[in-house]
Amino acid sequence: MKFILSNYIDKAMSEAEYEKLDDGSYAGNIQSCKGVVSFGNTLKECENELRLTLEDWIYLGLRQGHRLPVLKGINLNRKIRREPVKSM
Repeated sequence: MKFILSNYIDKAMSEAEYEKLDDGSYAGNIQSCKGVVSFGNTLKECENELRLTLEDWIYLGLRQGHRLPVLKGINLNRKIRREPVKSM
């Protein structure tokens, strides 16, 4: 069973684009998530860094109340409705 945040991260990572740079290292980004970029000496390192950057970007966005992109139907922007806790 997966959770909404895990699904969101998986969807975002499926949109990742990587480029091999002239020095043999790699750069990665996710176009729909502005500012999510990473670099690494290997493709795997770049991918791992991109996932960590994405996780931080989501956390900061949620914390700051930024509007995050809706990815393949997954919307993290919904307001959480809190019900009062009634004492028993």
